[in-house]
Amino acid sequence: MSLKTDLTSADLSQLRQSALGAADPLGIAAELAEAVDSGGLADPDDAGYALTLAAEIAESRTKLDAALRYADRAVDAYQKRDDTQAASAHALRARILFRSGRADDAMAELEPLRPLLTRYPDAAAYVTAALAVGGRNRVAEQWLTEAVQATLAERDQPEPADAEDAGQLFFLLQQRHRLRHLIGLPHDTHDNLAERLETRLANSAAPAAGGSADDLLFWPQAEFDRLLAKWPALTESYDRNFDDHRARLERELVRLAGTGRVGLAVFPGSVDGLTGDATDAKVRADYARRLETGTTKISWPPERNAACWCGSGIKYKKCCLPRSRG
Repeated sequence: MSLKTDLTSADLSQLRQSALGAADPLGIAAELAEAVDSGGLADPDDAGYALTLAAEIAESRTKLDAALRYADRAVDAYQKRDDTQAASAHALRARILFRSGRADDAMAELEPLRPLLTRYPDAAAYVTAALAVGGRNRVAEQWLTEAVQATLAERDQPEPADAEDAGQLFFLLQQRHRLRHLIGLPHDTHDNLAERLETRLANSAAPAAGGSADDLLFWPQAEFDRLLAKWPALTESYDRNFDDHRARLERELVRLAGTGRVGLAVFPGSVDGLTGDATDAKVRADYARRLETGTTKISWPPERNAACWCGSGIKYKKCCLPRSRG
């Protein structure tokens, strides 16, 4: 296949889902690299994302030399950044090095990422996965333990009140707890804390599960405007404007992810599809349940550099991702 010109973040995210099933995935990888070289990306800042995807495709076909070349270029593209995306490129390069029999080089690639474990949740996942490929689960457990201890030392209280308050600590505790279980290590105080936080969050989430069923009902902007035009009273019982609407959904998705839920999505609604009075919470809940059993949904979360789930066309990291912190 031949890729379109001016590839957007959304195009790259779609390719991530479909490229491995294509007739010539290695050809797609080569075209992604060519798009970077020829200015075929709508946003040049997506170069690292495109090259990382090319490396993953080549790695999946055991073309490790090509995968490493793409990964080298992805790391170079991210060289001025120390965020999750940059960490993922370094971790991918380390993973390919492990698979190429270059364990020392792989560890040298991962070592500088250790400080990021206490700053970025996804970085811990990428680094742990790379170490697992290299048979270094014990090293991963040690690094996660150090990250947990450092995060605990920075807190004013020895134990968070709940998983939401724990934030990054909760993620690290979960990762560490599952890894220790995998390699057969006995429970320690950090494992006990992980289980207590998980139990608290599950209990606190129980009432919410019995609440309004339209928590993940999403009205795209045009439909949201039509909704309020038809039922102005919803500004009192629903959301005042589209920004409030998508911010509420983003916070709810983050909360659900913190409970360990996977496969999260929002379900886009339409005024024409809604029958009844939308000011009635039961009507909205019934409509949401119908949408949940259908096939139309928007998966969450997108990649940081992918187009935002809300339909704005802006990158997720610059659109709804920050809204969860509001």
